[in-house]
Order: sequence, then C-alpha cells, then structure tokens
Amino acid sequence: MNGRKLLLLLLVLAGVLAFFALDLQRYLSLDELKRQQAALADLYAREPVVVIGAYFLVYLAVTALSLPGAAVLTLAGGALFGLAAGTVIVSFASSIGALLAFLVARYLLREPVQQRFGARLAQINAGIERDGAFYLFTLRLVPIVPFFIINLAMGLTRMKAWPFYWVSQLGMLAGTVVYVNAGTQLARIDSLAGILSPALVGSFALLGVFPWIARHIVSAVQRGRVYARWRSVRPRRYDRNLVVIGAGAAGLVSAYIAATVRAKVTLVERHKMGGDCLNYGCVPSKALIRTAKLAHQMRHASRYGLADTPPAIDFAQVMDRVHRVIAEIEPHDSVARYTGLGVDVVQGQARLVNPWTVAITREDGSVQTLTTRAVILATGAEPFVPDLPGLKEVGCLTSDTLWSLRTLPRRLIVLGGGPIGCELAQAFARLGAEVTQVEMAPRLMLKEDEDAAGLVRESLERDGVRVLTAHRALRCEPGPDGKRLIAEHEGREVVIEGDEILCAVGRVARLQGHGLETLGIPTGRVIETNDYLETLYPNIYAAGDAAGPFQFTHTAAHQAWYAAVNALFGSLKTFKADYSVIPWATFTDPEVARVGLSEDEARRQGLAFEVTRYGIDDLDRAIADGQAHGFVKVLTVPGKDRILGVTIVGEHAADLLAEYVLAMKHGLGLNKILGTLHIYPTLAEANKYAAGEWKKAHKPEALLRWVERYHAWRRGE
Repeated sequence: MNGRKLLLLLLVLAGVLAFFALDLQRYLSLDELKRQQAALADLYAREPVVVIGAYFLVYLAVTALSLPGAAVLTLAGGALFGLAAGTVIVSFASSIGALLAFLVARYLLREPVQQRFGARLAQINAGIERDGAFYLFTLRLVPIVPFFIINLAMGLTRMKAWPFYWVSQLGMLAGTVVYVNAGTQLARIDSLAGILSPALVGSFALLGVFPWIARHIVSAVQRGRVYARWRSVRPRRYDRNLVVIGAGAAGLVSAYIAATVRAKVTLVERHKMGGDCLNYGCVPSKALIRTAKLAHQMRHASRYGLADTPPAIDFAQVMDRVHRVIAEIEPHDSVARYTGLGVDVVQGQARLVNPWTVAITREDGSVQTLTTRAVILATGAEPFVPDLPGLKEVGCLTSDTLWSLRTLPRRLIVLGGGPIGCELAQAFARLGAEVTQVEMAPRLMLKEDEDAAGLVRESLERDGVRVLTAHRALRCEPGPDGKRLIAEHEGREVVIEGDEILCAVGRVARLQGHGLETLGIPTGRVIETNDYLETLYPNIYAAGDAAGPFQFTHTAAHQAWYAAVNALFGSLKTFKADYSVIPWATFTDPEVARVGLSEDEARRQGLAFEVTRYGIDDLDRAIADGQAHGFVKVLTVPGKDRILGVTIVGEHAADLLAEYVLAMKHGLGLNKILGTLHIYPTLAEANKYAAGEWKKAHKPEALLRWVERYHAWRRGE
C-alpha cells in the first residue's frame, strides 16, 4: 500500500473510531431529533445557509464513511426544510456521499480484492460492464438492501463513477421522497420501522421487480423484431425439433443428446462423419506421434539397456497404420451408429433458408427441405493458409491434406510454432525428415509459460528440428530442387530450403455456404453467440470451433450440451455455457498440459498468486521409465491451497492433469490432493508431491516449535 492510500485509510479509520468513541451516534437517533427539532428549526430560520451547508456536510460524512444514521438525517431534512427543498438537498447529499463511499472502496480495496479473487469476479465484472446500471437501479429502488453495502460492493467492481452517480441519484429518489415526507410529520413517528409499512415495502419490491419485467418485455419485443421479416414464412407445424449442421464433435454430441431425450433430430454432414478430429486432427496426429515416438525410442534403446537400433521406416506403412486407426475408431461416429440411436443422418450441404427452414443439397443434386424448431450450427473449422506471396504457386500441405502423403518429405518446412506445428515438426523429424520450423513470435507456444515452451524447444532441437523463432515469412518461390521460404530476421532476409511446406498457423471457422449471410447472422472470426450459445436468432445456436472461443474437441462436446439443452428446453430453462475450468494439452514429447491460469496470464491480469513447483526428475516412476524430466507447476491464492491454475510438462502430462481439473471444478484444494492415496510407483504421484511441496512451504512454524517443546518435555529434558 502506497503512502497516499495509507493516509486515506488512517483518516477513514480515525473518522469511524471517533464517531463511536465519542458516542456521536446518539445525535443521530429519532428521539434526539425530536428533542432538538424546535431548536434546529429556530436556527434554520435565523441562518438558513449555514444550516443547509452544515447539514449537507454531515450527511456527506455519514454516507461517505458508511456510518449509521442516514435514515434519521433524511427525516431531519424533511422536518427542517420541507418536502420540496428537503428532497432536493437529501437527494444530492445522499448521492454525492454514496459516490464518495464508492470511490474510497475503489481506491483502498478494489486492487487487493481483484488480485485475490479475480478469477471468481471475472463473471461479475463482465455482468457489471454489460448490465451494471440496470442492476444498480434495481437495487436502489428496493430499500430493503442497505445502501452502504451497495456503495462499497459497487466500488469493488469495474463500474464507472459517473454511471454509478446518476443511477444512484435516480434510483434513490423514490425512497428519499418517502423518508423526507415522513420527516415533515416527525411528531407522529414513533420508530424508523413505522415509516416502512408492509404495504409500502411491498410497493417498493414491486417497483424493484418492474425493471426486470420490463426487461423481459423489451427482450420479447426485440426478438419479435428479429423475426419480423420472416413472420409470414414461419411454419405452423415442424418436421423436426432440431437440425444439427455438421457431424464433428459438437454436432455428434448435440444429435446424441437430442435423440436421447426423444426429440426428432436430423444431423447433416457434407463430408465425413466424425469431422476434423477423427479424419484430419486428433486421431491421425496422435497415431503418427505414437509411431514417431517408437522410432525415437528404438534409436535411443541404450537408455533402457538395449542396443540402439535405427528404425527401418516405410512411410507408406506408417500412413497405412494412421488410416487403420481412423477406420477402427470410425464406427463410433458412423452413420449406422447414429441412425441406430434414432438420429436421422443426411449426407449433404445444409443451408439456412429462414430461421426455421433448412435446405439440404445431396450429392446427387436433389434438395430436401426440413422445417425445424431449432438449429445448431456445428460447422467446425479448417486450417488457415496465409496470403503469403508465392505460396499458392508452390503449394503447401496443411493438417488436413498431409495424410495423403505416401513418401516422407526429405526436407520439411513447418510454418507455425503453435501446438499443431510443434507436434508435427517433432513427429516428422523423428521419422527421418530434416525439419525446419519457422515462427514469427520470439518463442514457440505463446499461450504457455516460457519455462514450459522452453522444454519443448529443447526437445525439438534434440530431435533434429531446426527451430527459427523471430522469423517473419515474407514469400515463397520455387527452388532448384524444391521450394523456398524467404523470411525476415533481424532486418535481413533468410532463405529456407525444403521439399514441402506445412502450414500450421492456426484454424479458421467454416462460415461460408450455410446461409448465414441470408439471415444476417453476425460473424467475425467465429459465429457470434451470447452466453447461451444463441445467435442473432434465439432458435439458432452455434457450438464447437465455429463458435469459439476454444478450438478443442472436448470443448466442442462441452458446448454441445448447452446448445442442445437450450435448443430443446429453452422455453423452460436456459443454461449459460461454463468456461470456468477448461483444460488443454499439446502432445509433443514432453507433453504440455494446462488448466486455469498460467503465470503469464496471472501477471497480465494483476492477480496475486503463489507458485508451487515439483520437478518430475525426482519421481521414482519417471526415473524407472527413463522419463525423468518436466515439472508440475501449481498457482494458488496466496496463503491458501485454492488452485488458480496448473501446468504440467512431462510424460502423460495430459492424463496427470485430470486430477487437477476435477479439483478445480469442484473447489478442492491442494490439501485434498495431498490427503488422497496415490498408487506407488505411478506418475500420478507427481500431483501428490506437488501438493506436498505447497504444504511444506506453509507448515505452521509457531505450532511446530511448541510441538518440539512438548517432545522435549516427554523426553524429560
């Protein structure tokens, strides 16, 4: 705390302590006001300006310091100044005093509160930014909620001072009039409780509820406007309860849920069931990575007491295995399986005709038109190919097209240093390609902490990958025996030779060809949705990669539950998509897995945190497996075991992370993990030992000194 804050805090504390120590609250009682009413009225008649000024300042002090007595002061305003003048004076005094309390709380408390509870307050802050004035106005209308609590609580949020002031002035006006009017009849008042009769409290409560009712009415009107131009084509009966466009992770889960609850659902897929994950992403890449890891282990078999054996790699056979793995998993996502579940599966291109009608163009050119209560857009994403001069002419591979390769590229240029680029660069290097990885940023894997990304880079380079960070791709051109990528590094051009270029610079949502433009559904990088995954039209939802903000199979399935339940049961109950605990992993060797905040993110958000770190090189099972590298890093609230985020680098990091995901989801701290029995010897013990490291750093030294004395006493010393 800086000097100014400390001084202000001392002044506030001094004012509060003086108020109670000098028993000043006796002057702000109803009985005292009645006794002094005549004297105050006489003084006001002689010195009106002085009395108004003094009254105003006292009111400011009481409200700014959140002291008891504002209600009595308001009555005094009515008794002294009458209804009209009293209302004006009290209204401004109370609003300005509330603003001062708001600013004091903000200046002294918001920063430490946000640092300690920032993750929990994120949704509150988002709600305040969106609807803060509405919430404040409603609270001000209901005098049941103590106003000083509202002042202090709002000061801890990100609400701006000016909206707080004018909304408070407007919202408190009705209650001010009631109390000032009561003050004009002071002789008839026996207690403060008598001012607010049950009928009056009920009236205020209804007044407070009215904005919510009005808001729902406005929302209904807005929805009506959205649908206005389609009103004439809205069907009276529907062919389906739900049409799902896209049979990737989000689409499959949506259709599965709909069929499970006996809704009539059609699932439309224009290409392959299972989407990108099964056919081009998660499944084939992990199959390739497994083969590459085995080749790596054969080359380094001496680490395990065997002879190093250069693997005889037939790349065509490697790719055959990849496709066998896809074929083996394919039945899980097949037309036959989903048809058996009760889903109507249609192969074709789906296009929205209006909010309730979907036209499906089949491969033979025929068109099927379906009307539906709701639609879920699960159209997925595809690799982004940058508009790099010459790239189109020389050609490139993507994570979608490389699976058709039958010959291993002798020299491979990987453009991109994110998860996909790192995974594939390492896999191809281990299979025998000369790999050069080019990344524009100063380091690989920018979404991870530098220590985690650093271990991955070291591993890539040990495997023979030439990692070029801070290299900005400029253009591509044909080379004498292949392709060239020209990059800029430290102000000069660098020529990189290769036989193939693999673009792995990210993925973009598939937004074209589905009628979004016809309906005017807003899109940016993804389809725009609200917290309930609704698009512009409340009966049309989006989920998965097409909706963002994450592009993982597990988050697509997670969103699908919310989209499907809201689409089918939204008239009864709606659910906001929950992104509070989202894990992910990069399947390099070593793996990098994370949930919650990283160190970099916590610092950028200005949060207070502690870091606990356990080195996996000390773990018995990791040593026995020859995988003694990596770490478990846990971010916690200072002085507490509540987990803010976890990063694990090492063998099976993605599997180890599950325990922390469970703990964060259900509010379990490191003490619970430490108290959980873990089998020996397993990699999972790393989680327990990380919790143990936290416990050692927070052991109760004072108590242990007394325990030491106790043991000495037991020894007779």
